[in-house]
Amino acid sequence: MAKIEMIPDQDGLIRIGESVRKRLAGDPGVYKVDTDKAELFAVGEFLSGAECERLCLMIDEVARPSALHEIGYESGFRTSYSGDLDPEDSFVMGISRRIDDLLGVNPIIGEAIQGQRYLPGQQFKPHNDWFYTTEKYWELERKRGGQRSWTAMAYLNDVEEGGGTHFTEIGINIEPKAGVLLVWNNAKPDGSPNLETMHAGTPVIKGSKYVITKWYRTRKWR
Repeated sequence: MAKIEMIPDQDGLIRIGESVRKRLAGDPGVYKVDTDKAELFAVGEFLSGAECERLCLMIDEVARPSALHEIGYESGFRTSYSGDLDPEDSFVMGISRRIDDLLGVNPIIGEAIQGQRYLPGQQFKPHNDWFYTTEKYWELERKRGGQRSWTAMAYLNDVEEGGGTHFTEIGINIEPKAGVLLVWNNAKPDGSPNLETMHAGTPVIKGSKYVITKWYRTRKWR
């Protein structure tokens, strides 16, 4: 029998995948996007209008040119502005806990919530949220909590034109709607990275786009 090459954090990805999958399937407020290529879910009105407005103001306070491991801002790959929201702020803590509760995960595996702002012309080209374990940055991320399992991303405003989330391999482009939360598994049920979760933040054409994102690891995030 051929030797099976182990995937880093595969057991954790399988375990968390099963747990969250079961949790979301039992929630009548969660809509499962009709695709067999990835586990992608949506929740309408997850955030209120007032919460969205407050989060937008908080993002404006922390927004800096977005970083992406070894790819610089000047590359044009990710041209948004972003920043982590204060995890000790009681309002942020409440939002974060609601996402944790929706997924039914232990809060210790969740990263700090990151806010992102896109102005006209700004974008995030097609990418995956999981870490490429052959890259140099993986050694650091392995120690910081391991592979990313699930992504939760909420839209904070309606965008006048552009700014959709395009899942390029699935073939759907989701239009931003204030308060809507998207959730997806970055792995397949067998714990291997799901290439079909490739997605892009398409260029904003008119107006602005605000989102918050929370990523979950397989182990305690540091």
